[in-house]
Amino acid sequence: MHGDRDAFGILAERSLGRLVGTAGLILRDPDAAEDAAQDALIRAWRDLPGLRDPERFDGWLHRVLVRSCADQARRRTRDRHEPLPVEARGASEPDVTQRVADRDELATALDHLTLDHRIVVVLHYYLGLSRSEIAAAIDQPVGTVKSRLSRAMDYLRAELAAGGRVASVREGSA
Repeated sequence: MHGDRDAFGILAERSLGRLVGTAGLILRDPDAAEDAAQDALIRAWRDLPGLRDPERFDGWLHRVLVRSCADQARRRTRDRHEPLPVEARGASEPDVTQRVADRDELATALDHLTLDHRIVVVLHYYLGLSRSEIAAAIDQPVGTVKSRLSRAMDYLRAELAAGGRVASVREGSA
């Protein structure tokens, strides 16, 4: 895989949608998410010779993406975050309106998390990474990841409960 443009092109193509989606959840801005994902792929290509274990490409790529998101967040000059568009699936179901409202409420609560807390929530609940995988991705001890995830979930529960609703955010296991 080292230096093989075709292999990297295939891996990049397969990963792009997931990278943009993950970056979007972290940064809460579709344009910044695309920039961060593209930057991550450029960095990954540049740093590919340093990847010691090709079997760990996905975890390594997540680590590169998190760094790109952090850099992108620092570069942003505006304070206002625009939420990603919410698309209702299964529009024929009677509870679609409530589901859209729930997603909007959760997106708003995510907007209020710090970048560090939003990163661990997205990596754990969106990508399904374990706490140890997140620790490797963000170069922090597992205890730090557990603490950030716990605080973020406490905040989200409180934020959702304050909105007049009982929070139904589940605790994940890893």
